[in-house]
Amino acid sequence: MASPSDDLEWLRRDRDLDELQQRFPQEWERARSRLLTASGAGRRGYDRLMAELRPAPQGPRDRAPSKAQQVSALVQRRMVRLALQSASDRSESGVAEGAIRFRRFDGALLQRVLFVGGLVRKPVRLPVFRVAWRLAAQRDRLLPLVRQQGIYCFYSAPFVRRLVRMMAGSRAVEIGAGDGTLSRFLQVKGAEVTATDDHSWSDRIDFPSWVEQADAETALRRHEPDFVLCSWPPAGNDFEAAVFRTPSVRTYVAVVSADPREAGNEAAYREQTAFTMEEDPALSRLVLPPGRNRVLVFTRR
Repeated sequence: MASPSDDLEWLRRDRDLDELQQRFPQEWERARSRLLTASGAGRRGYDRLMAELRPAPQGPRDRAPSKAQQVSALVQRRMVRLALQSASDRSESGVAEGAIRFRRFDGALLQRVLFVGGLVRKPVRLPVFRVAWRLAAQRDRLLPLVRQQGIYCFYSAPFVRRLVRMMAGSRAVEIGAGDGTLSRFLQVKGAEVTATDDHSWSDRIDFPSWVEQADAETALRRHEPDFVLCSWPPAGNDFEAAVFRTPSVRTYVAVVSADPREAGNEAAYREQTAFTMEEDPALSRLVLPPGRNRVLVFTRR
């Protein structure tokens, strides 16, 4: 039987729901029971459940949860998040069971508009995207198909240009950069930005050598940036709060979901007091697909 330390080490990499269920059947029973209870109250129930599953603040050592309790809480948080995401994918795609796939025309059309090859994204030309998006009858299947490879949105060429102007003259770092797509687009346009990621998704993402392996706190401490970027940080994550604690940071730009349950740490945004927070509607419209994204700009007071 694995020890709690072994379990925590195993959990350092992102695991899918099937893997978690097989390793932690008792936690799955608890998580499933909580999901069923939450479903009776609709969105409020799910919001309350996600709040309950937030990591507890650090208290006195004699009151700190044991490693076994930490593992149980962490596993249940991940199970709930993955179960909700799976249900959302099914609802969004309209595919109730079986594999979610494109028919040939829609797949080929969106591949040409969004990617240079495989799942390597390119800056999207807005006029071309608008036409293709109208023509693709199965467009609602796009995100459910690519999320498992760490793709949550697409960046238009005007979005990249706007961001480069905002960053001019800054020491910039992207945290949680994934495969570095956004930083790559910015670098091509002349911006100086360092892409960083903890590489916990190495079983699903091919990390280029230039995406520095570092968690957010390490990256912020190491580079002391004045401009920080993050695109689609996990919902309720525990690392965005570090941005607001870093004295060098003057501006933080976060691309998050229009639905706060899907991305971003809303609690950290509300609780911090050192920065003003505004959504930039013009920038939000330049992240694709339309209507699914918010661009939040935090500026030090």
